[in-house]
Amino acid sequence: MIYIIFAIIAAYVLGSVPTGYIFGRIVKNVDIREHGSGNVGATNVFRTVGKIPGITVLVLDFMKGLLAVTVIPLCLRKISPSGIEFYVYILLGSAAIAGHIWTVFLGFKGGKGVATTAGVMTGLSPGIFLACFVIWMIVFAIWRYVSLASIVAAVSLPLFAVLFNKDISFILFCSAFCLVGVHSHRSNIQRLIQGIEKKM
Repeated sequence: MIYIIFAIIAAYVLGSVPTGYIFGRIVKNVDIREHGSGNVGATNVFRTVGKIPGITVLVLDFMKGLLAVTVIPLCLRKISPSGIEFYVYILLGSAAIAGHIWTVFLGFKGGKGVATTAGVMTGLSPGIFLACFVIWMIVFAIWRYVSLASIVAAVSLPLFAVLFNKDISFILFCSAFCLVGVHSHRSNIQRLIQGIEKKM
């Protein structure tokens, strides 16, 4: 059990690495939190710092989630060769996403968790990730709002978990991060309603 606790802490720290903030400092020597939307996620980096830094941050945030549910469990298996219960993968993924949204390095105020959640879902269920990604692409292609596409993809997450016949623990995990995803976009929802949300 102690190894699982350390693994969850490691996943949280991994998720907490503020890649958007780091690239803002490295590329333009700016605090990304003081520019654009004030968010440290890839979309604000893309708009404020540049396309290449934005795409790089997107990939790195995605990898944080993917590594949390692939590499960290591999290390656990070496310590505990008897195997790892699936709930541990869910806890590791949850910790990485929580780290990204509530990063310890920036006063527990981070990004919105979309890319990191996508990385976690790729590691746990590639089929559900692809289905949600298709939904994201369709919504974005029609309306050109990153936030709207992310919200719709988040809402579709538990629905696809049911359609893919996942067990109740995975469905609850997806439902929880659907709610977290929508909640983290509450300012975007307000701007969408007011008609002042920026298109990409």
